[in-house]
Parts: sequence; C-alpha cells; structure tokens
Amino acid sequence: MMGPNVDLVSSSAEFPAETEVVVVGGGIIGVATALSLVSRGVPTVLLEKGLVAAEQSSRNWGWCRRTGRDLRELPLINLSMQLWEGMNQRLGRETGFGITGIAYAARSEKQWLRHQRWREEARQYDIHSDLLDRDQLQARFPDLQGAFNGALFTALDGRAEPQKAAPAMVMAAQQLGLNLQQHCAVRSIEQAAGKVSEVVTERGTIRCRAVVVAGGAWSRLLMQGCGLTLPQLKVLSAVFRTSPTDYDPGLCISFGKVALRKRRDRGLTVASSATSISDLTPDSVRFSRLYMPAYREERQSINLRFGSRFWEELTRWRVGEPDKISLYERIRVLDPRPEAKVVRAIRQNLVDTLPGLASVAIEQSWGGFIDTMPDAIPVISAIDTRAGLFLATGFSGHGFGIAPGAGQLMADLVTGSMPSVDAHPFRFSRFTDGENIRAQHWL
Repeated sequence: MMGPNVDLVSSSAEFPAETEVVVVGGGIIGVATALSLVSRGVPTVLLEKGLVAAEQSSRNWGWCRRTGRDLRELPLINLSMQLWEGMNQRLGRETGFGITGIAYAARSEKQWLRHQRWREEARQYDIHSDLLDRDQLQARFPDLQGAFNGALFTALDGRAEPQKAAPAMVMAAQQLGLNLQQHCAVRSIEQAAGKVSEVVTERGTIRCRAVVVAGGAWSRLLMQGCGLTLPQLKVLSAVFRTSPTDYDPGLCISFGKVALRKRRDRGLTVASSATSISDLTPDSVRFSRLYMPAYREERQSINLRFGSRFWEELTRWRVGEPDKISLYERIRVLDPRPEAKVVRAIRQNLVDTLPGLASVAIEQSWGGFIDTMPDAIPVISAIDTRAGLFLATGFSGHGFGIAPGAGQLMADLVTGSMPSVDAHPFRFSRFTDGENIRAQHWL
C-alpha cells in the first residue's frame, strides 16, 4: 500500500450472527459512530472491507479546526472539539491530539474580507478567532515570502495524528464490546417488511435492527445498492510528509498553495488547499447540475481530468449482489497514486513560501479520495424511506476533525435520542426536498 502506515488493530475472534446495529466502514466516521453506540450499551458490529483507517481517514491533514468552517457545521465542530480535548484520557490511548491553533492566510483583499465576515458570524457560536495583520503574520514566520493580507487564526483549534486516532478509538470500543470484522466486505443490505433486516457479507449474514453506512468514497455505491441516489463524487488529493526537522511552525497553517503542520515524529505534513484533481466519471455527468455552482466558485483549485477512471467506473463499479464476489472485495483499499506533478508543485510552493525549508526532504507522499457533496457539508441522517437505514458520509475533506461529534450525532439518531446538535442541515432529503443546495465559501 502506498498510503501512510496505520496503527494495526486486531479483528474480533467471533463472527456474529446478529446484533442491534451494523456500521459499514472502518474510517474515523464509522469508528466514532461505533464508539458512541457501544458507550451507550448498544450491541454493535463494525464491518470494514480492508483495514481500519486505511483510506482517507489516515491520509488527511490531521487538522481539528473550527476556523473557516461552513456555518452549518459550527455547532457540530464545537461538540467535536469538546470530545477531542478529553479523547486520550477517555480512550486510555494516544491519538496525537493537541491544541496548536490553526490559521488561514489571506492571499487577496476579497479573501481577507471573507475572513472578517466569517469571524463576525462565528461569534454567535461562541467561536472567537483573531485576525492577524501582515506584520503579525510575518512575525510568526520571519522568512515568509509572498503577498498576504493577514490571516484568520483560532487559537483553540488543534490537530491529531490520522494514522493513530481511529485505531485508538476502535480499540477502546472493542473493550466496551464492539465486534470488529476487518477484511469483511458488505455485499448487500437487505430489507424485510419495509425495514432493514440483515447485511450480507463475504463471510456470512448478520441479522440486525439498523445499519449505518459510513463508507466514505464507497457510500454512493452502497446506497445505490439500496435503490437510493447519493450525489457524491470523489476528488483526488495529494499529501506528503517530510523527514524529521527542528522546524516547528507552532501552529497549523495554510498559505493557500501550501499548508503544513508539525507531526509527532518531528516531520511535517504538507499539502495544499489550492490543488486537487477531479476525474470526470459517469457520476460527474450525472450530478453536473448540482455541482456546477461549487465548480464555478472553486474552478481555479480544481483540475478536471478525463481518463481511465471514467471507463473503469463505467464498466467495473457495480453494486454488490449477495451471492457474488463484489467490487468491495476486489478493491480492499482505495490507494490512489499521488500525482507526481502535484507533489512537486506543493514542494515548490513550500520552498517559495518558506525558503528556510529548502533542505527538508520528502520522506513519503500519498494520494487519497475525498468524498465530496454538492454543498460541501456531510450527510448525517436517517433515510426516511428505508426504516433502519442511516447514512454518515460526504464530509468533503474536513471529516477528520468533526468526526467525534458526527459519530455522537449519528448514534443519537440511531437510538432515537435527543440530537446533540441540530441534524436538519445534514439530512439526506435536502437533495430532493427543493432546498437550494449551495456551498459556503469562507477560506
């Protein structure tokens, strides 16, 4: 696998015949959901076709941020940050979480004004961010090169280690009774008498009362197998880590063309919020109307590409059938090769922005598929037309930090508890109930 090395977790010894809730997907969203469920005493099975956190949950930047989020997500990220702050103690394990502060530099007057507006809007959610002017930003980064108006900075934001966080959470959940089955793909989700009744896996059938689909980039196909249309696309991103260095920016920061944070292994995680590749696929055509507003807004940072993925998804991406080997078994881990030219561009932007890092070497690079939605906020929802079916997906590149709250909210919905935050913005039905689906652009 070309992705980062993830802390390994052992599967549970016994394959279950039945349970209350099956969670499909061992990324951090599925893991956080399962942890919240078993913490309430709900019998839960977590199924993962590959390994826990092997896909985007270990390939992201590791940022846990309030800064610049869509306003609809702010109650959920406030909840998540409360959970992150007590996470290591609660789990009895290391997730790498720490409060460092997060900043986004403004590269234009327009962006600087957006930062100011976001700061004012966020105050109603008890989020207090600062605006660093040019001189303050330069003081934090003395060798900074480039024209920046300043930066939006939230001191109480932080970061965790993607290769450690989800495994630590799932191991704690196992101690509370979670049954984890890895290398166990779900072929189909079955219904009886109008409600979810069982999941059919490559290793057998599990009877259940409810199913949570938390499949990341696979969720679109899993929902299609249930006769439902999820307008989700996949965007390819690239990240690299450097060799150990004494350099520590003291916070996580994005300069637009390059973003970085310090790692626990003394290296840096380096990426970009200004460079991503969106391969044209049959779904790109199918959902083009929904995504066009977001594309118009973000077209400078999205590279559209037509190539082999169009034909691969046209010919190979089929829903699973109970009695046949599925695509989920053929592709255990989505492990895309990072685009070399993108990695080189990010590396060059790093050196151009912070020349003092010219001697720092790339130790590893990797690609990852971001599961994105037309309005760039997730679906965390019951499926009204399928009793017992729930969905937590489409976190659009910022699911890692918000995962603890998303898992708690999903568990609230599954158990019929009072939702921890308002779930209405994240409902699945928003794509068909006439709402104007638009992303909010603040960064």
